[in-house]
Order: sequence, then structure tokens, then C-alpha cells
Amino acid sequence: MSSTNFSLASKVMLSNGKLIPQIHLGLYMVSGSEATASIRCALAAGYRGFDSAQWYYNEKEAGRAIRVFLDNPEANTQRLTRNDIFFTTKLKDNSTSFEAVQRSIRKSLVTCGLGYIDLLLLHSPYGGREARLASWKAIEDAIDKGIVKSGGVSNFGVRHIEELMESKPRIAPVVNQIEVHPFNTQTDIRAVCAKYGIAIEAYAPLARRMRIKHPTILELSKKYSCSPTQLMIRWSLQHGLIPLPKSTKYNHIIENANIGGFEISDSDMEIMNGLDEKLVTDWDPTDAP
Repeated sequence: MSSTNFSLASKVMLSNGKLIPQIHLGLYMVSGSEATASIRCALAAGYRGFDSAQWYYNEKEAGRAIRVFLDNPEANTQRLTRNDIFFTTKLKDNSTSFEAVQRSIRKSLVTCGLGYIDLLLLHSPYGGREARLASWKAIEDAIDKGIVKSGGVSNFGVRHIEELMESKPRIAPVVNQIEVHPFNTQTDIRAVCAKYGIAIEAYAPLARRMRIKHPTILELSKKYSCSPTQLMIRWSLQHGLIPLPKSTKYNHIIENANIGGFEISDSDMEIMNGLDEKLVTDWDPTDAP
């Protein structure tokens, strides 16, 4: 059982020594205008981590919303700087062409307009072994140049993680972003990542609200005087994960971060672990060839 009083100020140290906020605002399936409004609200509420992707088509609006906030002294009352914000994006396609991936990275850098990318991920293992490894070398190059601070992967299964690590990369991935929640606990992938010191970012930590009225979730949320979404996010945090709850509604953005006032017991964590049904809420490339 975790004794940590989690909040939006909580951070995790990655294997490269860099700190990452433990709660991020996810921007999947969020339009540009929605991203602008959501990030404005989230920054005011205390969020400091934002998860975008080339595939989301909101890198431009996300970057602009962050810059506008930082440059507005009336909104930015704490005088935050770019270094206080953690911006993640992901490469849409893996390629056997090192130069093509370099161009793709540069495009994201220019599109977001933030000067550098805190965390750059390969969005999926699609494309095959050669493309995965060539794309990773391009991420290493971007880190060497300082335009990317940390590199990682997303939707990598056990075999993909082992493949990358067996290639003896110059710079190891610090994150694997996968779908994780009580209804899809991904214990095998989490175990291989733990072996290599790779942190797990949990997307869809609320199972896209598909099980929000599950009897066990409702019972435990009542027991802990919290909402079902707060219960599920707290479960992620107590497992040491980095959840990426997504919402475009101000009250949900606030609610999802208010998870410091209770602690799930060991026995109830086990009950929630037992809800695993391998529920995939969107896609699952973790077994891609």
C-alpha cells in the first residue's frame, strides 16, 4: 500500500535521472480548439504534463496554449517557465529511413513551437523490426542534439521491449505508454519494463468510462468517499504508474486530479487487480509482428 499523498505536484524520476509529472492530461481524440481550452484549464488547476501525438493533430494548438499561458502574467501567477512544463508527443510512423524519422521529429518540434520536446515516443511497434530499430536510432540522435530530452515507446509488447533492449541501444527508452487500468492490468508488459527500468505511462486509465458503473468500482468509491474516476486514477498511482486521464470538461479535469485525500488498502488493491478482463478500449498493437 502506498503512503504517498499524490497530487499534481507529484513527480517520478525516470531511469535517465529526469523528473516527469506523475499525472498528465491526455489529449487523445481532442480537437485543436478543445486542446486549447482544456490545457488552459488544466494549467490553471496545476497540471504540468501534457500528452500529445502526431496522430492526434493537436500538437500545434497544445504548444500554443502552453506558450500563451506562460507568456500571460495574469494567468501564470506562479511565473512558470518552459522548464516547468512537460510535453510529450509521438511519432506517427516508424520507418527504415533514418532521415525520414529525423524529418518527422523536426516537424513535430516546429509544430508545437516549444523549443524542445520533453518526451518523444514511437507511437506503436508497427512497421517491423528494422523500422522500429531505425526509428529508435533517430530518437537517440534527437536526444544527442538536445531537441528531445527523453525517448520512449508506446504500445510495445514484451517481445518489442526485449528486441529493443537486445539491440543494445546507446540510449535506453525511459517510458512505455500502454493501456492500463483495473480491467486490463498488463502485468506481463509491466514486468518486462520493470526489468529494464522502463516506467509505465497508463493511457485510458479510466477504461474510457466503460466500467465506471461496475459494482466493485461503485462499492469501493463509496467506501473511500471518492468518485469512480478518482478511485481508478488512485489505483494507477499506487501501482507506480503515470496515468494520462483525458477530459475536455473543466469539472472532470479538476476531479481527476483530486486524489490525495484517500488511500486504497492492500486488500482493496488486490480486489481491483482481480477485475482484469483484458479489456481493450481502442486498439492493441502490443502483439504486432
